Amino acid sequence: MIRKLTVLLLLLFTINSHAQEDAWVYFTNKPDESAALSNPISMLTQKAIDRKQNHGIAIDARDVPVHEPYISDLKLQTGITVLAKSKWFNAVHVRGTETDILALNSLPYVNSIDFANNSLDALSRSSAIENKNEVEDESIVFTYGNTQNQVEMINADELHLDDFTGEGITIAVMDSGFPNVNTMGAFQRLRDNGDLLDGYDFVNRNADVYANTASSHGTRVLSTMAAFVQDEFVGTAPDASYYLFLTEDVGSENPVEESYWVEAAERADSLGVDMINTSLGYRVFDNSNYDYTPADMNGQVAFITKGASIAAEKGILVVVSAGNAGATTWQTVGAPADSPDVLSIGGVNENGDYVAFSSQGGAAQVGYQKPDVVARAGSAYVIDQNNTITQNNGTSFSGPILCGGIASLWQAIPDASPAEIMDLVRQSASQFSAPDDLLGYGIPDLALARTLGLEEAFKEDISFYPNPVKGDINLSIPSTIGQIEISIYNQLGQKVNMANISLESNRLNVSGLASGIYLLKVSSERHSRTLKFIKE
Repeated sequence: MIRKLTVLLLLLFTINSHAQEDAWVYFTNKPDESAALSNPISMLTQKAIDRKQNHGIAIDARDVPVHEPYISDLKLQTGITVLAKSKWFNAVHVRGTETDILALNSLPYVNSIDFANNSLDALSRSSAIENKNEVEDESIVFTYGNTQNQVEMINADELHLDDFTGEGITIAVMDSGFPNVNTMGAFQRLRDNGDLLDGYDFVNRNADVYANTASSHGTRVLSTMAAFVQDEFVGTAPDASYYLFLTEDVGSENPVEESYWVEAAERADSLGVDMINTSLGYRVFDNSNYDYTPADMNGQVAFITKGASIAAEKGILVVVSAGNAGATTWQTVGAPADSPDVLSIGGVNENGDYVAFSSQGGAAQVGYQKPDVVARAGSAYVIDQNNTITQNNGTSFSGPILCGGIASLWQAIPDASPAEIMDLVRQSASQFSAPDDLLGYGIPDLALARTLGLEEAFKEDISFYPNPVKGDINLSIPSTIGQIEISIYNQLGQKVNMANISLESNRLNVSGLASGIYLLKVSSERHSRTLKFIKE
């Protein structure tokens, strides 16, 4: 009996030792770091450098690529397959047996190893992520013109009326497949305008992002932002520019997809992308040893969540679908929607009511609200790979609907930082004063967000000199304001002077006023501010 048990244990050990595992291998350094940092154009595009400078974001060691000789040597190690790399984490994602992966610790350039199966590594994360496209189900064919509801619900139509349609904003879309985007009629306007920039398939390692037809999910997601069919369908940012990155392998559920996503985010950063939209989310995997738990959705555990937080740190506004687990035992948002640094989007129906499948906030998100806000996820209008307007359910669509709307908003207030844009979106939402775990801060009003943003810029950016003044007052006004009206009041509240000024004519002569203290009221179409000056 003892002998049989010994044989069985040996058999189990043999099986386990040959099982393929996933792990992240972290390197000790980047030998080319100093040279790369002294010449940033060698690793970043000029647009990326400009974006970082505009937002006051330093170029640092995380922008330096992983040292390729390390990767090349790692590929030569017994039983090791390198599947993805991350400059932000200075790491690679590998696959191999536990024994072969652990053997990498002997390499001088390997700092640490983190197994996806946390039982193999006490330092690894203890958890799980959301099954990407669950619950998105097709329903009836689109009835003519009904994109109006999902656009008007967030008041993006008012931005469009003022010609803010996302132009000048670059969005990277991370998803599972984009078949026919390069040929179908719904994206003809996008292609003609040169706004379909480029793409890459990180799963299959090739530049033909349209060749993978296993999933059309990305095509549908993109349509909610970028598609245009005259009198039938208008996305929320039809004039934004788009990079398409395939990071999700629909044939399996494995942590390597998190690594693909981070790799794509790093490329987006290098290209100077302004926004990332992703409808992907992770919690459980084919190998249950890799699973996360709801408690892990705290913004600090999942590899993809940590990557999304770094993307935000780099000045990218990351918009993530909350997930479709609201009616399951999991219930809470998945990764990377759990990051406090991203804007996580839940779902409502056409009437603005919570839809049961939309993932909710949970106890793991301590000190911050998830989801952040919501948009239409119930029977949202999309265009499929056959160029057919149809309806789908899922926060996979509320996320990009709002992402496109935010791109249009950002075009309207281009000097705002990503963090400021996120705050304005939350402040404009329907239940900002009383958020909850179903709708977060509620349904945003992007026209109101624009007003709030301009008002803030108006308050902060209006200045004048000299003070005290003898002759001319010189005013500095934001470029987004245009013409403003100036009124001067004495201490009795009587108006003593009035004039219109603009960026081109921003000087006001007050030499005719008697000496004393005056109030200078500066007014635009929607805002006003009162300043005090002394006339000598």
